[in-house]
Amino acid sequence: MMAQDWEIKRRGDTCTKTGQPFEDGQTFYTLLFLGKDGFRREDLCEEAWKERNDNIQPFSFWRSTFELPPPAEPETLAKATAEDLLRRYLEENDPGRENARYILALMLERKRLLRQIERKEANGRRLLVYEHVKTGEVFLVPDPELRLDQLAEVQTQVAALLG
Repeated sequence: MMAQDWEIKRRGDTCTKTGQPFEDGQTFYTLLFLGKDGFRREDLCEEAWKERNDNIQPFSFWRSTFELPPPAEPETLAKATAEDLLRRYLEENDPGRENARYILALMLERKRLLRQIERKEANGRRLLVYEHVKTGEVFLVPDPELRLDQLAEVQTQVAALLG
């Protein structure tokens, strides 16, 4: 798969169907659809969720609570963070970075910055669906199915990348 197949828009501030803006604390539903051009995201309010066509099944869906995004933090020059590195590796879509992407996603999940929504099969591979807790962005991370004896080496490599 090419890198653009994995690009998914960040969480919307409005309902995809009604156009109404979400309010802080409002429950909404995120649906991912897999088409020939890649993934498409829809964020629906409760009303639109109830009125949707049940015959059209999404690749994945989940319920969330809308939170207003935090104010932008001032830019600082710092070492690459685990999140920065994961974003870069997902954009590059280099198969040689697959193990590092997986470990970085696990690190961010442990820090409660990413929340795993589910595991799905796509194109014969296991795919982990993550949502960024603060921004609502979706991250699709292929599971490299590392063996236990490989974890320490990959963790050491990732730690070296993070300095």
